[in-house]
Amino acid sequence: MAIKKLLDIVLTSLNDSKAIDIDLFDVKKITNMSDYILIASGNSRRQVNALADKLIQTVKENKFETLGVEGKAEGEWVLVDLGDIIVHIMHPRSREYYQLEKLWGK
Repeated sequence: MAIKKLLDIVLTSLNDSKAIDIDLFDVKKITNMSDYILIASGNSRRQVNALADKLIQTVKENKFETLGVEGKAEGEWVLVDLGDIIVHIMHPRSREYYQLEKLWGK
């Protein structure tokens, strides 16, 4: 049940921070890399970084661990690895270009 609680924490953090276009993919049957892939957007590089910072802080406050963070320097696409949940926070331009949703089934 820990993963369910973590998923709720992640979704609440992103919603409270005004992330846009949040998509959640259950990928347990597709890959053993993680159970869920979550993709969200921020309207600017600054918001992308702020969303990632708030998410990392909230996860820590709730006694969960962040395994890795990539892309904060650029602010176009920040990946937050929470183990069973991989969160991609992207600028809309990058999200449109890379189209990760197609990779995971949308």
